[in-house]
Amino acid sequence: MITRQFLIDQIKRKKSFLCVGLDSDIDKIPPFLKDYPDPVFEFNKRIIDATKDLCIAYKPNAAFYECRGMAGLQSLIATSQYLPKDCLSIIDAKRGDIGNTSAKYAEAFFNEKTSGMSFDAITVTPYMGNDSVTPYLAYENKWVILLALTSSVGSQDFQYLPAGDGYLYETVIKKANNWAGADRLMYVVGATKSTEFTNIRQIAPDNFLLVPGVGAQGGSLEDVCRYGMNKDCGLIVNASRSIIYASNGEDFADAARAEAQKLQKQMHAELGKTGII
Repeated sequence: MITRQFLIDQIKRKKSFLCVGLDSDIDKIPPFLKDYPDPVFEFNKRIIDATKDLCIAYKPNAAFYECRGMAGLQSLIATSQYLPKDCLSIIDAKRGDIGNTSAKYAEAFFNEKTSGMSFDAITVTPYMGNDSVTPYLAYENKWVILLALTSSVGSQDFQYLPAGDGYLYETVIKKANNWAGADRLMYVVGATKSTEFTNIRQIAPDNFLLVPGVGAQGGSLEDVCRYGMNKDCGLIVNASRSIIYASNGEDFADAARAEAQKLQKQMHAELGKTGII
């Protein structure tokens, strides 16, 4: 079980709050891996081996596996079982459905006895409200990471709509804070929305924030830390393409490590600025 304190301790030990996103596309991995029985798992395995001392989390994106049917599911199961136990394992599934369906989604990604997978956390969409989220929280040793404010252009369509005395994304966070505490609930906040972090910290001061968008999407790590870091760090910054596709050759794992190391060094400096380490 990855508790909140364990996660904080890992951040201090590794001097990092990096999450490596395993958005592993069989059409983009180095061609020589196609000779392996499970090319995607072989790719993930080498990325993990090259970066596990530099990051505190891994995040496979379910879509890149589900689109390949049974072969993709086998790659995802094998990857989930290979992930280091000292790293938070996040399945980026963005599920959101009525209670009985959510219960089955939770079983699929949390119950190793039935599915072969036991991730520590899952991303969930909040649109259907409380009863679509609580089935995941029924697993006492698991995290829910709720979509709050995304980096996408489409975030303007709904997330910034007026709601009560603020925006809809603020209402989502305020409501969800009543469903679980900061030891069970995280929020997704895109790195390109860094100026909103100050506002988010006013309504979610202690929760960890999963922050995609640094790297290939152009988000600023320095700005994310300036506006979003709390006394425990409180950030898990994800980078996917910039790390895993740093090279398309046989040196891809070494190239991935080099990119991860660049981010880890920046994170080390940011943690030092705030006195966390």
